[in-house]
Amino acid sequence: MRRSYPEITARGADVVAIGTGDVRYAKAFVADEDIPFLVLVDDDGAAGGAASVKRASWAALMGPASWSATRRVWKEGFRIHKAGKRVTQLGATFVIGPGPTVRYEHQARDSTDHAAVDAVLAALPQPA
Repeated sequence: MRRSYPEITARGADVVAIGTGDVRYAKAFVADEDIPFLVLVDDDGAAGGAASVKRASWAALMGPASWSATRRVWKEGFRIHKAGKRVTQLGATFVIGPGPTVRYEHQARDSTDHAAVDAVLAALPQPA
C-alpha cells in the first residue's frame, strides 16, 4: 500500500495499518519502511478479533509453501520484520466506507499473501 498511497489518497481515501507488535516496533517499522500513513498497534488483539482476522497454524507458517512464498516476496523487495505478539495472526485488508459499508475484504491465506493493489483501487471511487 505504501507504493500506491498517493493514488489511494487522490481518490479521497486513506490507509491505516494495524500491527501486532508493540509501540517501539511500530515506530521502527514506520521509520525503516518509510511508511507515510498511520500505523496503530493492536496490542491485545481486539481489532483483529473484531474483524475476524484469520490465524495460521504453526505447521503452515513453517511449511515449505510458506518458505517458498517468503523467498518470492523477498526477491520482489518486500521484507518481513520482527513478529508481534500474535505470530499466527494473518494479515487482512479492508476498504471501508463511507459509513460502515465494507467495500472490499481480503483475508490472507498465509503470511506472504497480500491484497492486490488493483483490487483495493477498484473498490475506491475514481479520481476526480
